[in-house]
Amino acid sequence: MSWGYLEDAGGYKGHADRICVPQNEAELCALMAEASAAKIPVTIAGGGSGLTGGRVPQGGWLISIEKFRKLEVGDGVATVGAGVTLHDLHAAAKAHGQFYPPDPTETMAFLGGTVACNSSGSRSFKYGATRRWLNRLRVVMMDGTVKDVRRGEAIDFDVPEIPQPACKKHSAGYPLKPGMDWVDLFTGAEGTLGVVIEAEVQLLPAPKQLLNGIVFFPSDESCFAALDAWRSVVGLRMLEYVDWAALNMIATKFPEIPEPARGALIIEQIIESDADVDAWADRLEAMGGMGDLSWFGTSDADRERFRKFRHALPETVLAISERNGFMKMGSDFAVPVDRNREMIAYYRERMEQIMPGEYCIFGHLGDAHAHVNMTPSTQERFDAGAEVMTEFARKAVALGGSVAAEHGLGKRKAKFLPLQYSAEQIEAMKSVKRRLDPDWLLGQGTLFGN
Repeated sequence: MSWGYLEDAGGYKGHADRICVPQNEAELCALMAEASAAKIPVTIAGGGSGLTGGRVPQGGWLISIEKFRKLEVGDGVATVGAGVTLHDLHAAAKAHGQFYPPDPTETMAFLGGTVACNSSGSRSFKYGATRRWLNRLRVVMMDGTVKDVRRGEAIDFDVPEIPQPACKKHSAGYPLKPGMDWVDLFTGAEGTLGVVIEAEVQLLPAPKQLLNGIVFFPSDESCFAALDAWRSVVGLRMLEYVDWAALNMIATKFPEIPEPARGALIIEQIIESDADVDAWADRLEAMGGMGDLSWFGTSDADRERFRKFRHALPETVLAISERNGFMKMGSDFAVPVDRNREMIAYYRERMEQIMPGEYCIFGHLGDAHAHVNMTPSTQERFDAGAEVMTEFARKAVALGGSVAAEHGLGKRKAKFLPLQYSAEQIEAMKSVKRRLDPDWLLGQGTLFGN
């Protein structure tokens, strides 16, 4: 799926005085220097798969990174242009017997966009987010100069330490701490400090064999019991949840979903022997899984089928939202693993009050990171959903969690930053922004709001 320059995948729209598509670094540097001298705001656009409006300008210039397509795969590393899609990076790595561990669900996302948001995804259960897999970044600054920074190269100014939440995933604001390096600073900054045009990423050897499965359960309770029990399974690198409403939503696309199913877990495991496969029969029996009706496979064709199943979830939510005439509305909050059930129960209680029958929950519950997806059919319900999202953000923070686990805050969710951090902590972030972008031209409205 592709989006125009002035819209993102969530349906957030904007406008620009000029759209620029530089062909190379020299052109980009010249554009940035020109905009800086004229005090023109600049918004950087990736592939458009984001959901928070970060790449959508509200005036000024939009600069697309689509032409930065360098892709060189080596032993354990790849040099990747910011305009390379995850699909192409995965394919190139696979051709060399390797893989790039972060796995954001939207494979048409640009690498630069995933760095900007510190994106994660289905394999983050084992491998964590993008930041962990970056060795080097090449960044064009607002004044047109270039920084080429490697992991471990410390920033040259003092910053305070800002506490991070206790959850496994977090991508909101700058993760400031004394002596931090430039790579950590630029990663997750949502294009507000500089323009990432190239990255050196780490690759791992491709596993010899993987077991993939979609395990169906007759009740939500049995699904959650299995979720808690299976977090410790050796070699597991994906553990995701799909509720009954989400299963029902995609049933026409996947009529083979068993009718009695009231929930599902999507798993992927690195397997070393047949014993690893056989162990799942005992696990399903112990947890009340629907063994005969669940799906398992070890082939590339199986994995592609299960990938399409997983991708159909957000794709269908978006299609319903567009049909109803509203922007896509979904949560991106994470909590500590031991507060997972409490957060899910809170989601359900409130959603049943304001939008019964028009929401579903799925996502990365191995990391206690669920996406509540709302599909309101009326303006009244849409407004109620927008209001309760702030309530959900407050609840996540109260439980020790994050207001943005993997999508960033962009423009749509910038209002959540003060729920996560104090005024003093946000001012410390803004002081870094002013140091690197004194006229506050880059990514106006993103992260800090207007």
